[in-house]
Amino acid sequence: MNPIKVVLADDEQLLREAVVTLLSLDEDIEIVGTARDGADAVDVVARTRPDIAVLDLEMPHRDGLEAAAEIRAASPDTRVVLLTRYARPAALRRALEAGAVAFVTKATSVTELPHILRTVHDGGRYVDGSVATAALSESGCPLTDREIDVLRESIDGATVRVIAERTHLAQGTVRNYLSTAMTKLGAETRVGAARIAWSEGWI
Repeated sequence: MNPIKVVLADDEQLLREAVVTLLSLDEDIEIVGTARDGADAVDVVARTRPDIAVLDLEMPHRDGLEAAAEIRAASPDTRVVLLTRYARPAALRRALEAGAVAFVTKATSVTELPHILRTVHDGGRYVDGSVATAALSESGCPLTDREIDVLRESIDGATVRVIAERTHLAQGTVRNYLSTAMTKLGAETRVGAARIAWSEGWI
């Protein structure tokens, strides 16, 4: 039986190397490439054509969602697993829309990951239980995807310029999205709006 070929992309070197070391212990899993950002992940997958691409959701130079969409378009047989530190229902929804077949939090035991990869390789899907439960009870979100994007970048108090750089939007566009989101959520500041959205599980 051929091993499951896997590409792993994560911008945190320590975590990336630890996961590679763990997965390499399994005879039926072969790491055929690693990447430190989303753009690199797309290139590595194009070269290696793995069975599974494991992508960190939060990466520079294309986040995991953007990379997932490009990978699914360029390599349809590659199944995408998304890893995230932020287990939010909105992130799950967007991950599924991007074509991911598994949504795994970084709080998951490292010993569980090989089992998840085998499930995915066999045609199954996996969603972290806590995220699935939260998604089922999620109240209706009034925000658009772009409003969610800019609020997510606002929660740490980032300036409009920094948010624009992170989201690849013009500063005026960012201000418009923030203003609309604040109005919808009844918040006086963008940080306040971000905190409301976070508490509701929308970002």
